[in-house]
Amino acid sequence: MNLSKITTPSRIRAIIQTVFAAYCMYIGWAFYRFVTSGLSSTGGAATRPSSVEAFLPISAFLAFKRYLATGQWDSIHPAGLTIFIAAIAIAFFARKGFCGYICPVGLIERTLAAVGKKLGLRREPPRWTHRGLSVFKYALLAFFGFTVLRMNVVSITAFLRSEYNLVADAKMMAFFLNPSGTALVVFGTLGALSIIVPYFWCRYLCPYGALLSIFSFWSPIAVTRDEKACINCGKCARVCPGHIEVDKKLRVNSPECIGCMQCVESCPAPNCLTTKVGKKWKISPLVPGILSVAILLGLYLWASNTGHWDSQIPGEMLKRYYMRVLGGM
Repeated sequence: MNLSKITTPSRIRAIIQTVFAAYCMYIGWAFYRFVTSGLSSTGGAATRPSSVEAFLPISAFLAFKRYLATGQWDSIHPAGLTIFIAAIAIAFFARKGFCGYICPVGLIERTLAAVGKKLGLRREPPRWTHRGLSVFKYALLAFFGFTVLRMNVVSITAFLRSEYNLVADAKMMAFFLNPSGTALVVFGTLGALSIIVPYFWCRYLCPYGALLSIFSFWSPIAVTRDEKACINCGKCARVCPGHIEVDKKLRVNSPECIGCMQCVESCPAPNCLTTKVGKKWKISPLVPGILSVAILLGLYLWASNTGHWDSQIPGEMLKRYYMRVLGGM
């Protein structure tokens, strides 16, 4: 067995993405059991998986602001805040590794891009169009950011403790289990666009990714290009999910870099593209992916052992809220 072929950045990324996607599916199934056990007449012994809070970024954003202002950790969706901070930490230390390795939407987008390539439908927009479309995700981030920043601690606390926030996870589940016709059209359109334009959602519409882009700009890890060793083949730019002109940069410090290292893997010129910490220390291109997982798991272990992971709302109380709000589901 040739380990060098197995431990390439793209294969390691595929393995990590698949594992996290499978875990998300398991969490969805476990949460469904928990909610439906509360809605049934017989009840049940199912427990609520705290990881489901990863899908409540707005609540986590508000909890993060309150934490910075007061030092109080959110007791309603504590795991959501932990994961939110982990995503920011990953962006700072390992570029947008949360997007590139952990987020399940990234795997969906990667799969759709592969389908588009297989069918010969894949197209890259002109540079000016790409830059123009990129504005949308930052505009969405600005909207959410402005809304959160203008809220004071009292307002944030009231929202976090509101019934709406308490059952937000169950409402989200109900939305995906029973999508409206409009939602199906939107999902179908985004899927079709992602087949034609690779990573359409991630590159142009995801406000979460836009937020992580800001922190990733300061990441010490980056791909560097040796201009003398470069043969100007352009392969690195063609495989880049972020549509970055890697072949024209000496240091890839773009906020669109997700740390996938496909550019390094595809480069045919020896020692042309390397992964470095700062400008001197060369590291393995596998480090961003491994570091992303290590940061997330490290914060999970800290949170689960210090009371910062599981909600302080009793499960039976949550089930009563679910029954009142979602009883007709």
